Amino acid sequence: MMETVAFAEVSTPVGPFVLAVTEAGLVTTGWGGRRDLGIPEVHDPDRTAFAVSELKAYFAGELRTFQTPIDWRLSSGSRRRVLQALHEVPYGTVVTYGELARLSGTSVPARGIGSIMAGNPLGIVVPCHRVVAGNGLGGFSGGVGVETKRWLLTHEGYLQPTLLDLF
Repeated sequence: MMETVAFAEVSTPVGPFVLAVTEAGLVTTGWGGRRDLGIPEVHDPDRTAFAVSELKAYFAGELRTFQTPIDWRLSSGSRRRVLQALHEVPYGTVVTYGELARLSGTSVPARGIGSIMAGNPLGIVVPCHRVVAGNGLGGFSGGVGVETKRWLLTHEGYLQPTLLDLF
């Protein structure tokens, strides 16, 4: 049997969010469209339903911990260990780049952690928005900018809303 991938799109308060699920689990997520995985695509709403429902619940403020199975194939070695350590960072909390390096048990320096975060194939579910610089929020990739990171951290209760958020 040939391996396949199914895509779905979730409407979120910060824009359309795409996810892809293989037979093994969620393989990639993100804003900005589909990623070519080199695997035949199938239309399979049943395969994506659980991940879609969890993402909708997260954005509705009803989910704090994802149970969607993950297909880690797009990451290996130290990158995978860093992302797996990040997957364990609880909702509403943050770690610095240096703290995540230590949590992962790798020798990746803080600057390297930033690079891994920029290439995180599983945003939101593997919450790179919860990684901050020692002196502030730090950056945020995925083509959505630091405003989205600020929104996500406010949504999770880590940051307090500002007056600008009210308008």
